[in-house]
Amino acid sequence: MELTILGCHSATPRESKQTTAQVLNVGGHLFLIDCGEGTQIQLRKAKIKFSRIKHIFISHLHGDHFYGLVGLISTFRLLGRATPLHIYGPKGIKEIITLQLKYANSWTDYPLHFTELDETHSRFLFEDSVVKVSTIPLDHRIYTNGFLFETQPGLRKINKEATAPLDLAPEDYQKLQTGADIVLSTGEKIKNEHLTQEPMAVKRYAFCSDTGYYEPIIPHIRGVDLLYHEATFLDAHIDLAENTKHSTVKQAATIAQKAGVKKLMIGHYSSRYKEKEAFLKEGKTIFEPIVLSEDLKRISI
Repeated sequence: MELTILGCHSATPRESKQTTAQVLNVGGHLFLIDCGEGTQIQLRKAKIKFSRIKHIFISHLHGDHFYGLVGLISTFRLLGRATPLHIYGPKGIKEIITLQLKYANSWTDYPLHFTELDETHSRFLFEDSVVKVSTIPLDHRIYTNGFLFETQPGLRKINKEATAPLDLAPEDYQKLQTGADIVLSTGEKIKNEHLTQEPMAVKRYAFCSDTGYYEPIIPHIRGVDLLYHEATFLDAHIDLAENTKHSTVKQAATIAQKAGVKKLMIGHYSSRYKEKEAFLKEGKTIFEPIVLSEDLKRISI
């Protein structure tokens, strides 16, 4: 897994501060998470090929999280896209996008599929041989979901040194990769553990933005390799966080601590703050390791 932050600021885009959007690369599969205004410009800056994005996940219908979507859809059309595009988001997103396309007389030439969400419990969304995706219900002013991305359990790795002296058939290697023992032509049985190594560990990334302090998400994110949790305010403005259903950095760090995550990344900073180092300082009083999101930053998971 590799995460690219396209934008990590709240409310409105500025010259050097872009609104929320991320690209998660899982084994070559690209998933776009939220699509704030200017996302396609950030995609170009990050040198990410548009055509490789087949699934877009929208957390909620506030502008700083999806106002770039119709523009991206239109650009796909202008670039001659033929591959289907799947969009997952709150109920109403299909009507909003299709109405814009209708009055612009700019229907896509490629299949556009919407999966609309209104459940208040976690819902499974997508699965293939590489990854599975489900929702994380959040607590914001309007209906909002986070998303949990989990890699599929991999095949066991063949120990080439151990198998080299053996006359194994292709089907023997396939059995070994799935964890089975094998029987040689001599009748000798060899345990799988003597010929293979552990598969690559399952990786888990949780995206949680926007939300107030909400402990019910903890079971969904427990032990994840990386948690992105919004931290719009510093502790001095906790009253604003409560009124707007956002989180302070200390609240985000508390969630990370209680969920036992391996690493916390914070973002969705309010524009009232000129420097981000105060977020890091406050967060570290509760949880480490913690890192700051930055526009165009990449992080391996």
